[in-house]
Order: sequence, then C-alpha cells, then structure tokens
Amino acid sequence: ERVELSLQRLEHYTGTSAENFQRYVLLTNYKMHMDAFEQLYPDCCKPNRLHVQMPAYHQQTLDNDGLTIVNIGVGPSNAKNFTDHLAVLRPDAMLMVGHCAGIRNHQEVGDFVLASGYMRDDHVLDQALPPGVPLTPSFLLNRYLARILDERQLPYRFGVVYTTADRNWELTLKLKLKDLKASRSIGVDMESATVAANGFRYRIPSATLLCVSDKPLHGQPKLPDDAQQFYNQSKLQHLEIARDALLMARAEYAGGLPNSDLRAMDEPLLGGSEE
Repeated sequence: ERVELSLQRLEHYTGTSAENFQRYVLLTNYKMHMDAFEQLYPDCCKPNRLHVQMPAYHQQTLDNDGLTIVNIGVGPSNAKNFTDHLAVLRPDAMLMVGHCAGIRNHQEVGDFVLASGYMRDDHVLDQALPPGVPLTPSFLLNRYLARILDERQLPYRFGVVYTTADRNWELTLKLKLKDLKASRSIGVDMESATVAANGFRYRIPSATLLCVSDKPLHGQPKLPDDAQQFYNQSKLQHLEIARDALLMARAEYAGGLPNSDLRAMDEPLLGGSEE
C-alpha cells in the first residue's frame, strides 16, 4: 500500500508517470531552472497535463540513468512531501538546486554555497528523525560539485546551511540569531535540511548546491529588479553545475553511489517493522 500510494502521488503531483523518473534527481523551486533544463534537453518528457503542482521533466535513457528535475515548490512541507514519495523509487542521488540568503560578510550575491552540514529549524521531520541526529551531505557529490566550481573558477564556500520554515525569518532575527551564530551557518534556505533529512532516512545520497541571492543582514534584500537580473544571469550556469556533478557520479559509480554511511544495522526501510 505504501509503495502504491507513493506511485500514485508522484503521478498526481508531477503530471508524469513513475516509470518516467530517472535515477538522478534534481530538486528546485524555480520555474527558471525547469526552463534551463528544457533548454539543455529539448526532447525531455514533460507533464501530460497543465497546472500540476510539482511539474517534473525527465531526460530519459534506456537504463533510466538519465536526469529528472522536479519543481517541488517552496518550503519544508513540500520538500518532505515530495521526497517521502520519491523514496520508493530508490533514486541513486538527489541534489537540491536553489537559492539562499548569504550570512557571512565576505559572501557576495552570486556566490555558491555547498553544505557541510545542516541546521534543522524546519521541524517537519522532528518526530521521524530526532533533531540531534547529525546530517551531512554526500562527500562524493560535494567533491564533484567543488571540482566543477574550481574548474569554472567560481566563488563558493562550504558551511552549514540553516533551513527554516519561516519565509520572513529576518523580520524576527532575534529569535534566529543565536542559532545562526552557534551553528556557524553561512546560508539560510527553506528546503535543504529537509531534503537531507529524508535522504538520510531513506538512504539516498544527497547534497545541496545553493546560490546566494540576497544578504538581508547586510542591507541587501531581494528586490524585484535586481532579483530578475540575477536570476536571468545565473539560472543556466547553476543548473549546468548540478547536472555535471550528477553525470560525474554516474560515470564513476554506474551502479549507484556508495551509501553505506547512511545505513544502520537494523534500520527499517519506509517505516517497516523493526522486528
């Protein structure tokens, strides 16, 4: 029942069949990244109807080792909902491609952020995974991402990504500042830690590729004209880096990335019995 429900939900949310999904999955919350994917793969499989909640595009291959991108929308609830259902397909990797607020003085708008860990202020998975459980992204995926960024000579930082459920977190900064400082966070977003937590739960290697879109603590909020200019300049490059990292993973580990660090001796899969 669990698997069948998730397969039906995937089709309902994405407008595509579960059979269309590929082994390497990109997650975003921007239509512009979907457009960039279509630009890279003009023959990709797209939703079979209009106005789906989480549209998916698939660059299909005979062995299902192509790429899928899904616009999961904004926020940790959406991220949990989708990755709960995606998990039954057992993808080889999932990569969150998004934007974040830059926290550090020496970050600039357009710099990239790779997560070395996560601060979970989303709380949507606290009952399923205790907040004290440490989460780290896939070392291999991070290595591929860093290699590509180095080759392109693009600025980036490794650090803790702080994921919140509050879209207006900067308006109540006093409530967040202590945790931001204590965790040494370098970026704030609304999905990455949630995706990582479900990746950990379901033993799916995952990582995060964020781009700094604003610096609200430094007087650089996200304004309409500036944001559009930034989006137009960065969207294709951002997606190409994420794509190339997954292609590196596929080339080096054709059978799937090692995930022994995500496994426990007696951890049941998909909420099954522990007996």
